[in-house]
Amino acid sequence: MMRLSWFNVVSLTLGFAFLYLPMLILITYSFNESRLVTVWAGFSTRWYGELFQNEAFLDAAWVTLKVAVFSSTLATVLGTMAAYVLVRGGRFAGRTLFSGMIYAPLVMPEVITGLSLLLLFIGIGLDRGVLTIVLAHTTFSMCYVSVVVSSRLVTFDRSLEEAALDLGCSPLEAFRLVTLPIIAPAVISGWLLAFTLSLDDLVIASFTAGPAATTLPIKIFSAVRLGVSPEINALSTILIGIVALGVISASLVSKRNAIRQQREERAAERTT
Repeated sequence: MMRLSWFNVVSLTLGFAFLYLPMLILITYSFNESRLVTVWAGFSTRWYGELFQNEAFLDAAWVTLKVAVFSSTLATVLGTMAAYVLVRGGRFAGRTLFSGMIYAPLVMPEVITGLSLLLLFIGIGLDRGVLTIVLAHTTFSMCYVSVVVSSRLVTFDRSLEEAALDLGCSPLEAFRLVTLPIIAPAVISGWLLAFTLSLDDLVIASFTAGPAATTLPIKIFSAVRLGVSPEINALSTILIGIVALGVISASLVSKRNAIRQQREERAAERTT
């Protein structure tokens, strides 16, 4: 095994410190007894208890969770369908335009996306609320899902699908029984990515949320404008834990699927 040089070790340490030191400070001060966020007065879980009694934060968290689940699921379905058409559709009229329109939200400023969606909802007479936030988050996150799933479909062995079709499966059955289980890690990764983007979004939600549907980022931003409180540190720590748990779970699932696929390939090689 190659040993890291001192330069690589220092570079790695500085990189990790730049990325994660602010989060470690935030997590540490979430257990601070003092109300002052910059003065350490001892270890305490007091602010976690007060956070769970704050109905405004809990309501915002519930709205955010609902929006994230529904928008990421809808974005995963639409993004997977778009990726399948782009990879398997071959050459068709309007393919370049279709591809450009799918990936345009990746480079579109969020302010423009939010403003255009706001004008659309006003134009069609749709009141702003949870539904409009779900539609807005689906719009910008489905392109990320499409990118992730497309990268897996490009390397997919089409002979497996063709074998299923030769054995009598319909195209839909071949997709459901053969293609979807193989690309499932990419689909799950896309869902997690869309879920995280929805949890994190502030700009687009500010345009599309109504007075009765405040998301957690909007609530935190409004509270921070009056000063950082220990409750916000506790809430941020919980969100970091949820995201970390999701990333670790996705990594374990992907690793387990890769190991199982390698075993199946070795078993197939031995039988041939």
